[in-house]
This record gives sequence, C-alpha cells and structure tokens, in this order.
Amino acid sequence: MNLKGKNAIVTGGGRGLGKAVALLLAKEGVNIGITGRNEENLKATVAELKAIGVKASYAIFSMDEESAVQKGIADLAKDLSGVDILINNAGIGDFGSIEEMPTETWEQVIKTNLFGVYYAAKAVYPFLKEKGAGDIVNVASTAGLKGGPNMSAYAASKAAVVSLSQSMMAEWRKQNIRVITLTPSTIASDMSIQGGLTDGNPDTVLQPEDFAEWVRDILKMNRRALIANGSIFSTNP
Repeated sequence: MNLKGKNAIVTGGGRGLGKAVALLLAKEGVNIGITGRNEENLKATVAELKAIGVKASYAIFSMDEESAVQKGIADLAKDLSGVDILINNAGIGDFGSIEEMPTETWEQVIKTNLFGVYYAAKAVYPFLKEKGAGDIVNVASTAGLKGGPNMSAYAASKAAVVSLSQSMMAEWRKQNIRVITLTPSTIASDMSIQGGLTDGNPDTVLQPEDFAEWVRDILKMNRRALIANGSIFSTNP
C-alpha cells in the first residue's frame, strides 16, 4: 500500500526507535506527530521531519498521566487533520534485582510501559473508529515472551503489553483496525546501550533503522493482511 498522505502519531518519537520510525515514515510521505518529555529533542526531530517535506508536530506529556495523554493525542490529531496510524513506542527500562529495585521504580516501569500503551491506544481509537480504518503498532519486547534476571519490572510490563495488544486486536479487528504486536530483541537504542544490554556494534546488533524498516513494511501490506505478532532478532550477535 501507498502510505503517502497518511497521518501517524509516534509516542517516544524524539529519539531512538521512535525517531527512526518517524523519519522513515516521513520519507514515505506520512505526516508525523511525535510525543515525548524532552522538548529539545522533539523540536529537533520535528525540524528534520519538516525538512523531508511532510507536516510535523509534537506534544509534550508523560505516558503515565491519562488526561495528559488524551489532550496530547487530541492536539496532534488536530494539527495533522486526523490520525491513521499509532506507533505505541514510548517506554522506559529500569533494570535491577527484585530484592534491590525500589518498589516505586518497579511500579513506575509498569505504569509507563503498560498504562501508557493503554492510554494512547484508547485516545487514538475514536479517530480510527470514525474513519473506519487504521493501524496501531504496539511495541513490546522479547523480554515479554521470556523474563530473565534483573529485568522483572521491564519483562512483566512487556508481557502485559503483549496480552493487552492481543485483546485490542480481538476487539477492534472487525472495524478494519489492525492492531500489531511487535516483540523486538535487543536493539542499539539509547536505553539498551545505557542499560548495559548491548555495546551497539552495528556489525552484529540490530539498529533502530532495522526496526523502522520492519514497521514500515508491515504497514505497507494490503489491508486484507494483518501481521498479528512479530519478533525480530540480530542474526549473529
């Protein structure tokens, strides 16, 4: 399918995976709204998007505040004159043992990674329902398929996103809304490098642009086809 003229909102779009997806979709002619908490990053990314030749806008809010998510999504929808695609990418990764991680930190990971996906999808849904079509891409993780040591909060949040996303698909599929659950392995993003999960070597480790190409290709599939779940791994890390 041709994506030109579509309108997409990318949460966490000021850097990392979200920025890579936003830039690649813009090259397909998609108008982009990005969200985040760092206005400097958002402004810089919007400037890059506009330089490509598409409409671009940003909204600042925290994913764990429902009212702020609702307002931010509504503002972006107004700026873009509608929404066709949501890339539910924003998330945080705090790692540590169950014994040592503060309960407040554990809870914040769940609130941001799970509730944020729920809030954003719920805010976008009315626009897609009214249009009678749309795409929601929920970014989970292979950590949500199999937990490991020192990642209990992150893994639990992503496992919940997988289940939530599958429920969304079951409820909204009949309305021509494709809900896609993605479970990438470790990618050389700021979060994974700073968290010590990878050295980010571009010769062996997945890069943000690899993830962006994957998302773009899934969205370009004919609307009769739905990639319900997908994983991507580095070939030889």
